[in-house]
Amino acid sequence: MSERTIALVTGANKGIGYEIAAGLGALGWSVGVGARDGQRREAAVEKLRAAGVDAFGVPLDVTDDESATAAARLIEEQVGRLDVLVNNAAIAGGMPQEPTRVDPATIRTVVETNVIGVIRVTNAMMPLLRRSASPRIVNMSSSVGSLARQSGPAAEQATGPVAVAYAPSKTFLNAVTLQYARELSGTNILINAGCPGYVATDLNNFCGVRTPEQGAAIAIRLATLPDGGPTGQFLEDAGTVPW
Repeated sequence: MSERTIALVTGANKGIGYEIAAGLGALGWSVGVGARDGQRREAAVEKLRAAGVDAFGVPLDVTDDESATAAARLIEEQVGRLDVLVNNAAIAGGMPQEPTRVDPATIRTVVETNVIGVIRVTNAMMPLLRRSASPRIVNMSSSVGSLARQSGPAAEQATGPVAVAYAPSKTFLNAVTLQYARELSGTNILINAGCPGYVATDLNNFCGVRTPEQGAAIAIRLATLPDGGPTGQFLEDAGTVPW
């Protein structure tokens, strides 16, 4: 069994996920690059290794039960446990997403990846996380999932355009994070939701104002929380995000 801290980052072949993997790798951790596209996954692994990161590829489609099970099996065979899981993989679902115009199939697709995918992967990895001395789970959320900010007077400035698939998927993810925190209360597993801010990625056609590296900072902070740190929280660089 490896003595290094072992992390798995989903959707790690590009954008914020890649920078989370790079940041954790810079700490000397061994990082699993979870991604469904084999070519992009291996390209990311090679790039990380060239930068000195102990990276390994993990084939993973978060929408597929068998894929999640196989990913857990691979990690168990290679390193024997998992210390940190960063659920980063997500999709926007395309625009427009006005409630009166949206195709219900779009909502199903977004929730399948952004919410059910997180549950699927988390549960597949839970036996490995329980083997860790200090397990951490980070769910990458967004301030667009904040009902307080969505309902405020400056909702458009704070949370972007109306998006009935993507924004509620992050609200749903926050609620799921709380339920895990309640169940895992009293254990050494800390689970939190993190908002990276408005980051320029292909998810928003690179319209964001922050870099992926800046967006990765909150995940790295939550992945490295000390024992007894916060759990069941929704956090960004500036502090707590209102639910």
